[in-house]
Amino acid sequence: MLLATYLVGGMAMNQSLLQFQQVLTLMLFRILESTDGVVGVLGAIEAINVLKRSGFKLKRSLEVIMFTSEEPTRFGISCLGSRLLAGSEALKKALKKTADNQNISFLDAARSAGYAKDQKDLSSVFLKKGSYSHFVELHIEQGPILEEEGISIGVVTAIAAPASIKVDFEGDGGHAGAVLMPNRNDAGLAAAELALAVEKHVLESGSIDTVGTVGILELHPGAINSIPSRAHLEIDTRDIDENRRNNVIEKIHQSALTIAKNRDVKLSGFNIVNQDPPALSEESIIKAMETASQELNLTHKLMISRAYHDSLFMARISPMGMIFIPCYKGYSHKPEEFASIQDIANGVKVLALTLAKLSMH
Repeated sequence: MLLATYLVGGMAMNQSLLQFQQVLTLMLFRILESTDGVVGVLGAIEAINVLKRSGFKLKRSLEVIMFTSEEPTRFGISCLGSRLLAGSEALKKALKKTADNQNISFLDAARSAGYAKDQKDLSSVFLKKGSYSHFVELHIEQGPILEEEGISIGVVTAIAAPASIKVDFEGDGGHAGAVLMPNRNDAGLAAAELALAVEKHVLESGSIDTVGTVGILELHPGAINSIPSRAHLEIDTRDIDENRRNNVIEKIHQSALTIAKNRDVKLSGFNIVNQDPPALSEESIIKAMETASQELNLTHKLMISRAYHDSLFMARISPMGMIFIPCYKGYSHKPEEFASIQDIANGVKVLALTLAKLSMH
């Protein structure tokens, strides 16, 4: 309770925290990236610093970890650092064949950055299950609920299970004026129909926790006077219920087959890039976060993370928990993303007190 009093009394927050975003683990961690990442690095460090300044005596050591490539950017694989740290053998094998859009292999890129210089892969970074007693991450909510309800802290109980699908249709194409409508096999219309089918199947799941997004739709040759001969879609679907999400994926696949047959186009690709299970927060960490919020006189609520995070993969080797703070209008992955100094400070205080509590067990 003395630590809580110290935190309530005022923890000096560096002004630069405004640019960052939070994380941590008994192990503390976070990603340095252009969107929704940076507060974690400084926030995690500040949480440790406040424990030092308060004179609190830990019974467990704390570590700050900064992961790479949480967003699926250059190589199209999300949470690359935490997946590897969590010991993904499937990813280790896949990376040997992975290249970017310039045909530079992942391993060549890693070696040019100073990694795996004398190794055939990155398996040396794998951690054994139980390497850490707890893993706690602080993050903006990336949604509007906390701000709209005027609640300071979100205590995450589960992280939704993501899946990514790449789909390709092929038709004959042709001149936009010369080929009559009954004679067309338009790959672009097949893609458009499948995009609507994704929405239909998600809504039919019966749960508000099921979501689906067609985030990429590319047509070839991409000319106003040409019937598309090829279409490429990339689909993101998520749910906190793995079976329900997988059922949606199967319905999307069946729709793709039916659309291809009805429109006389070829379904040349239906590839599930990743199909990860959901993760549940550890009950003892949830309790510690709730208690910390109460002792700091901060309102809180239990909630689900519908965005996925490095915690989703670290949960495979360590008990996991997440702390959410409000963000402006729920904006994320766009320039308007913003969290106030006060909300960041509240998150770091809860983080520090949570770590203190967990370190005593």
